[in-house]
Amino acid sequence: MPRLLLFPRYLLLSGLLLLANCLYSQSYDSLHKLDGHQATAYYSHGCEKKATRMARQLDSVMAFYTREIRFTPTVTLLVLSPADWPLYTNFPFYGMPHYTSNKTLVVAAENNDYWKSMVPALDKIPEAEARRIRETYTDKDGQINMEAFFDLLAIHELGHAYHNQGGLLMQRRWMGELFPNILLHTYIAEKEPALLPALKVFPEMVVSTTDTATLAFTTLAELETNYGRMGPEFPQNYGWYQCRWHMAAGKIYEAGGIETVRKLWLALKTQREKLDDAGLAGLLKTQVHPAVADVLLRW
Repeated sequence: MPRLLLFPRYLLLSGLLLLANCLYSQSYDSLHKLDGHQATAYYSHGCEKKATRMARQLDSVMAFYTREIRFTPTVTLLVLSPADWPLYTNFPFYGMPHYTSNKTLVVAAENNDYWKSMVPALDKIPEAEARRIRETYTDKDGQINMEAFFDLLAIHELGHAYHNQGGLLMQRRWMGELFPNILLHTYIAEKEPALLPALKVFPEMVVSTTDTATLAFTTLAELETNYGRMGPEFPQNYGWYQCRWHMAAGKIYEAGGIETVRKLWLALKTQREKLDDAGLAGLLKTQVHPAVADVLLRW
């Protein structure tokens, strides 16, 4: 397969998420407040429609997981225009959803150069993949628009609020990313299955068109050892791992369903000592589901 050169900026930004973890400001006086939702929500002028849609989806996600795992995090949602973005987050490029250390979820209100940079050169990828991209991400104006994919990543970022605030011991760096993807995929499959193509097509394309011989790291052990270097030094490599975790989350849901989330939550919450690989694999296999253990055993 050819080396993946189509999305360097997307993969770079994935890596930068390792570095951006705070806001410039915690005063939202210049934003509009959206009342009546589980998350405390604020939005830029002219962005109420997008903010309402995102807040309602987060309401649904949190209501779903309140029933399933009996926990609801505290989250502030910011839906920002390009002008407001640098005022409320230190993330360097407009468009990437991210969750910060002060319990804030930041999303973009409109299409942007970052999302546009994700659109592949369709003549450079296999026709079957190009057709899937067109079918999945073409908007009402006939243009390929990656908003549907990025809006779903907001649920992944909400997943970080669950494990950060829920007192889970994640055991591994990779579990800290796989877990939010499991929450994301499970919610979409259970409650909004029409959105599954938007969630799945891009990561599957990245994985299928990446020549792993071009990557510096490919194993989970290598990721664990080099995690701090991944963002600044190996952003494309980190993006490949993220796409693998998206795909793994889908396989886990297909194998174990919603029960897997409940069991994984309980296992990570009650296991208070860090385990070696054999112990972690055994915990995941016996107390959660063999499909989760397979992420470690058959990566």
